[in-house]
Amino acid sequence: LEKRFKPFVEDRLPTLANNSLKLVAHPGDFPECPRSLGKQPLTLAIGPEGGWIPYEVELMRQAAGFKPVQLGPRILRVEAAVPALIARLY
Repeated sequence: LEKRFKPFVEDRLPTLANNSLKLVAHPGDFPECPRSLGKQPLTLAIGPEGGWIPYEVELMRQAAGFKPVQLGPRILRVEAAVPALIARLY
């Protein structure tokens, strides 16, 4: 378990997410989450209820190549967001 966010995103996450579609789930004015990826490898970052702070989203975009996506106008709890995203993606 990593204790610091920035070193993890900058140093470890790009390697861990290598050769996969990288998505960060975040409510807001972002493209909708894609549907039916098939067998494409995926790394999905899901934050706390209410979303990530802007700094975290931007760091994941710049340092690790993540693309922000949203599920719609409602903010979901993590326990609802995870199965909703997995069902939509696969």
